[in-house]
Amino acid sequence: MEAFLEVVGVAALILLVLIGAAAGYFASRLAMGSTALYVTVGILAAVAAPFVLAALGVTALAAGGILLILAVGAIFAVIVLALVAGFRRSVRR
Repeated sequence: MEAFLEVVGVAALILLVLIGAAAGYFASRLAMGSTALYVTVGILAAVAAPFVLAALGVTALAAGGILLILAVGAIFAVIVLALVAGFRRSVRR
């Protein structure tokens, strides 16, 4: 995991936070829900994505470069945000 952090670097983590925040903001506007909740979940999902994949043994992610890491973080954030929105919608009924 330490080698992964060296490859990812601080800049990538900052960019993942920004991507997660943007995804959360747009999700909150689409779902008409709590902005703070969606932004927080988006940031957590985007930052967690590379670590989850590294823990599962996906080493091609680090070799793919920062753009692949950011793309995976964005996709992971969108999927998790869609799950949160669906869960919140089902709870409200």
